[in-house]
Amino acid sequence: TANFSEQVVESFPSDIPTGIYYGWACVGNGDVHKMVVSIGWNPFYKNIKKSVETHIIHTFKEDFYGEILSIVITGYIRPEKNFDSLDALISAIQEDIEEAKRQLDLPEHLKLKEDNFFHLPEGKIVNNH
Repeated sequence: TANFSEQVVESFPSDIPTGIYYGWACVGNGDVHKMVVSIGWNPFYKNIKKSVETHIIHTFKEDFYGEILSIVITGYIRPEKNFDSLDALISAIQEDIEEAKRQLDLPEHLKLKEDNFFHLPEGKIVNNH
């Protein structure tokens, strides 16, 4: 899971509804992987600041702190909600991941994995970040 900084979260369009989305993610100039992203307040953890948490559906060999994370959001799964227990939250996350995998295998989403957005020239900085 990768969290975007407050500065990045504040730059997201304010009219994006909170909830769980799916799409594609790339760390640095690495491979593009399926991902689920939560945009909102994480009521289970009683956050007071909005967060954007990306769960990349891939096992990395090492941490990638400080790397540039590029994401493309391609679809919406469900609204944000609170849970009665950590087990219920974990179960919902697992269901979200399975739904993301199914959706991202569809041709209209699969083609975005190859988008030039993910293939930046070496050393190019995007949006001054």
